[in-house]
Amino acid sequence: MAIASFGLIALDCPDPEALAAFYQQIVGGEIGRTSTDDDWIELEVDDVRILAFQQVDDHQPPGWPDGSPQQAHLDFDVPDLDVGEAAVIEIGAVKASVQPQPDSWRVFLDPAGHPFCLVHRPAT
Repeated sequence: MAIASFGLIALDCPDPEALAAFYQQIVGGEIGRTSTDDDWIELEVDDVRILAFQQVDDHQPPGWPDGSPQQAHLDFDVPDLDVGEAAVIEIGAVKASVQPQPDSWRVFLDPAGHPFCLVHRPAT
C-alpha cells in the first residue's frame, strides 16, 4: 500500500500569480489561493490541484542543462511540437539553447526560468 498519493508540484518563483497565469494558458483550469497570502497560489484542472507556485524573494532560476539547481521539471504532451512550441513562446516561454532530442521533445524555460518540456505524443 502506498504511503501517500500525488498532491501537486510546487514551483518556487518570484511572482506566483504571473507564473500561475502562464501555466493556466498551457493547461487551462482555475487559479486559486488556499490562504490570504499572495505567496502561495494553486492551479486546479478538472477539480484536481496540479501545480502550486510559492513566492521566494531571492529566487534564482535553475540552470539548463546542468541542473544547477533544477528545482522542478514538467512535461506536457502535444500532438505537434512545432504548433506547441509556437504557442508556448507566444505566452512567454523561451526555447532553451540546448535541445537533446528536438524531434521527440523540446526544452523551454517558463517566465521564472524553470525548464519544462513539450513531448511529442500523437493524438489517439
